[in-house]
Amino acid sequence: MSNVIEAKKQHVDVISDQLKNSVSTVLVDYRGLSVAEMTELRKQLRDAGIEFKVYKNTMTRRAAEQAELSEINEFLTGPNALAFSNEDVIAPAKILNEFAKAHEALEIKAGIIEGTFTSAEDVKAIATLPNKDGLVSMLLSVLQAPVRNFAYAVKAIGEEKENEEA
Repeated sequence: MSNVIEAKKQHVDVISDQLKNSVSTVLVDYRGLSVAEMTELRKQLRDAGIEFKVYKNTMTRRAAEQAELSEINEFLTGPNALAFSNEDVIAPAKILNEFAKAHEALEIKAGIIEGTFTSAEDVKAIATLPNKDGLVSMLLSVLQAPVRNFAYAVKAIGEEKENEEA
């Protein structure tokens, strides 16, 4: 019997480590999805480098308490799955939100973004953000605008002087 308890403790430790180490974790209720739909969802998440796991709620509760993220425990009812991303903060929210729009059975319940508990509404709001590359390109565009405007002004002054000389 003690071997079973020890195995469960190790399992809780693994879940706790995943909760601590992931930059983004999204909790979803997958009740009502067919096997084909779950397979499609798992493939989309796997292609983005996101780990999608179904754990027992009691194990997840203990792991959340161990990781000091017990706020998520109130959402651990019914069949749940967790999507863990160790690289991209936005990707799990974006993929799951898009999938939930196409498949009403999938419900986003809550999330943990960089160690902070977030509600389902916050997860959906994060899903609307562009990814890191998109944000960087937007920032560069904003930073580039004053230089570009200055160059246009200098060019316009140069053309105006050429017209006056002619």
